[in-house]
Amino acid sequence: MASPPPAPVYRSTIYSPGNVLRDLSAIPPKKPAPSWRAALAVRDGGPAAMLRSVRTNIVQSIRAFRTDELMEAASELGQHFVYANAAHAFTKSEVLDSIAKAYHFTRQQAKNYDPLLDALTTLIDKSGPQPGFVVVLEGLPCTLKFDKDARETLLDVFRDAVEYWAERRVPYRVFYSFAN
Repeated sequence: MASPPPAPVYRSTIYSPGNVLRDLSAIPPKKPAPSWRAALAVRDGGPAAMLRSVRTNIVQSIRAFRTDELMEAASELGQHFVYANAAHAFTKSEVLDSIAKAYHFTRQQAKNYDPLLDALTTLIDKSGPQPGFVVVLEGLPCTLKFDKDARETLLDVFRDAVEYWAERRVPYRVFYSFAN
């Protein structure tokens, strides 16, 4: 028969020689706050963990994210990465054309906001199951022919696409930046 484990020995004072360090090492370390846990996971987990820290269906400014890290994260997660650079565009048609090229759409599919939304949603959905999307819209201009209202309307189109894919439980993250 196995002998029972020895009973713990308690000392009457923590000031006995060597007892302070021993008692402090026995205290379990505090768990970091949830926000710190997320930050540590991002730091230690690489690009994929960084992308996992972002809601799965969102349109947001690219801010602290870098395009190459987003591309690597999408690759690691097995998702589509779509990069549209509109930095040299001045008009709505040029911006939509840069998005059409990034998605490999025809010009007719991105001629205006409504056909673009249809192409971003039902056209892609009909092509089969999708693993998810990471979309980067870089350098959206603010010019006379593509003003802030046009920019917001374009982002609303992507917000509608995000809602569409959220209903189908497909991750669809859109990151954007504005031209200087």
